[in-house]
Amino acid sequence: MAKRIPAVLVLALTACLAWQPAAMAQSSRNKVDIETRFKEAMADPKVADELYKVGRKVAAVCANCHGDGGNSTKPSVPNLAGQNPAYLLEQVRQFADGRRRYEFMEGMIRAMNSDEKIGMVLFYSAQDVVHKPTADKALAAKGQDIFSKNCFRCHGDMGRGNDQIARIAGQQTEYLRSTLKRYRDGPNTRANSIMTPNTKLLSDNDIEALVAFVSSMP
Repeated sequence: MAKRIPAVLVLALTACLAWQPAAMAQSSRNKVDIETRFKEAMADPKVADELYKVGRKVAAVCANCHGDGGNSTKPSVPNLAGQNPAYLLEQVRQFADGRRRYEFMEGMIRAMNSDEKIGMVLFYSAQDVVHKPTADKALAAKGQDIFSKNCFRCHGDMGRGNDQIARIAGQQTEYLRSTLKRYRDGPNTRANSIMTPNTKLLSDNDIEALVAFVSSMP
């Protein structure tokens, strides 16, 4: 006489079989080369749209720190809105492999698959930065003078960067301040041969002036 399989084992087996295809699909997505997938999205609007929708869901979690649409409500947390997607994806890669260190971010990004990472950067790059005019026009004018002599060479006249350089226009004040001081004072976890010499001679007042101007750029 055949033995009956306990109901609890039947339920466990059913759940396991139901989970396997999803797990295999997840594993397959994680093995996709992120650069190849990104190029595919850049070349195919349909793929880009599908990933954008995925990224919008991911961004709902990121909003806890980076704000709705990537406009942070915390001066120390950077805006992600309006960043170049290629630049933003490179920062994601650096968090994932440890070149850029911040434990919370590293854990969050490593939990994402390739489509989620690419979708997130596509979503944020398409969002508008909330423009906040400066409260100190005289200080901002000094910052503009410093910017026009140095910073524009890499970040562009409008401060919007490119594939390899960050958009800084409209960035959060405290984030700008602390980043400039880390580059100036070193050592830091984001050593950069270009930024380091370009910040070495900045006084604290120079930095405050740059922050006032750059954060108010549209």
